[in-house]
Amino acid sequence: MSAARQIALLRRPGAAPALRGFANTRVWIFDLDNTLYPSTCNLFAEVDRRMGAFIAQHLDVPLEHARYLQKRYYHDYGTTLSGLIQLHRIDPHAFLEFVHDIDLTPLHAAPELAGVLAALPGRRIIFTNGSRRHAERVAEKLGVLHLIEDICDIAACEFVAKPSPDAFKRMTDRHGVAPAEAAMFEDMPHNLESPHALGMTTVLVHSDYQDHPAQQQMRKWKELPAYIHHATDDLTAFLTTVVPQPRL
Repeated sequence: MSAARQIALLRRPGAAPALRGFANTRVWIFDLDNTLYPSTCNLFAEVDRRMGAFIAQHLDVPLEHARYLQKRYYHDYGTTLSGLIQLHRIDPHAFLEFVHDIDLTPLHAAPELAGVLAALPGRRIIFTNGSRRHAERVAEKLGVLHLIEDICDIAACEFVAKPSPDAFKRMTDRHGVAPAEAAMFEDMPHNLESPHALGMTTVLVHSDYQDHPAQQQMRKWKELPAYIHHATDDLTAFLTTVVPQPRL
């Protein structure tokens, strides 16, 4: 059994499939990278490479050391950008513009995803630690941008990033989200702790792109943590199971 399938099938002992279900969900909140699109297209690898190049150029350090700093800040501060802001006071807008200047050729239109998103009752929001422009470009390439009510990016949260509880509070306040009526979809498991604490339904979308210790810890899981209510390795297929079926 693949690691993705194993994680997708994990359930806490005695947990009913309806635990934290979607009957009351009216706001569907999606992370962007490696969540709304499949990690297998390897799109984020280009963003990752450009982050290292930005650090090397702006801090005037060898690329090898820049990559070390990139991952250390990512692990210690939640995002590489958060570490760069706090320790080096870099211009976050310049950083985001540079790292998201990528070729979207590996990404393809996803009409099946668009179909299930359109069928979801209520609002659909993208919540990303990236930039709004990056989210717009990706969602447009997928063919789902017209289905998204709004995008809450890192700038909208005043550069407070997930997994900080404050980032989620800023997002819910900004968009008038009642957590009990919301579901959060994420590929980073630790990014689901805060929405769970707020009262949201949480869904882990498995990613093959795993470079964070929290993702690597998933290999040791025997059951889903309490803050993750559902897990899947196929977002479109999963959403198909929760879309209300028309009455005959």
